[in-house]
Amino acid sequence: MASVALKALIFDVDGTLADTERAHMEAFNHAFTEMGMDWVWDEALYTDLLNISGGKERILHYWKQANSDVKALDPQALTDRIERIHALKTAAYENAVNTGAVSLRPGVLKLMDEALAAGLQMAIATTTSPVNIAALMRHAIGSDWRMNFSAIGDASTAPLKKPHPQVYLQMLEALQLPPGQCLAFEDSNNGLRAATAAGLATLVTPNSFTAHHDFTGALKVVPDLSQVNLQQLRQWLAASQRPRG
Repeated sequence: MASVALKALIFDVDGTLADTERAHMEAFNHAFTEMGMDWVWDEALYTDLLNISGGKERILHYWKQANSDVKALDPQALTDRIERIHALKTAAYENAVNTGAVSLRPGVLKLMDEALAAGLQMAIATTTSPVNIAALMRHAIGSDWRMNFSAIGDASTAPLKKPHPQVYLQMLEALQLPPGQCLAFEDSNNGLRAATAAGLATLVTPNSFTAHHDFTGALKVVPDLSQVNLQQLRQWLAASQRPRG
């Protein structure tokens, strides 16, 4: 049987390319302290909050839980405060990345190098901010990291957050490829749902914050990418596309 025409790899960022969630959690707590707030997100709480995609959305969700009088606050004042918290959080996260607190997960760079050498396109499909992506990739790959990616979708281009498939649909359009010739990489249930809703076979690499998620429908679930290569990806994709009879 001829190998599947796998032409592109589409990667989520947080939790998939790197174990970023703990650094994000600590950055949120730093921002709360800077704002004089008494909020503290521990690991159990943050694991639950990760069900809400997007940092600003996560803050608003928790704000409504922690402040029963949220309706009494002027909507613009609330928006401005959330924007300020998120800006402080982003700066703290970028500093953590730049000081080496976050690194790519095992096998990520190896697979990326193999894909580029084989002529595959690569794209990013995430709900995080452009600043967060740039901080991570610049530290891990170098200042010219963008040259490795044919397309990048993020919070600024896809306002409808995962599990909505908007960011993946945007990347398929940008790559000008059908979903059957692409493979998505995710770490969470929301990400898996977004990718599969766009018609993409999805490889899941859970982390400590998402290991309890339901990954029904994933192409494969593996601990990380250290033992994964393009040949395996093509074989798995081919098997998933065979007619069932």
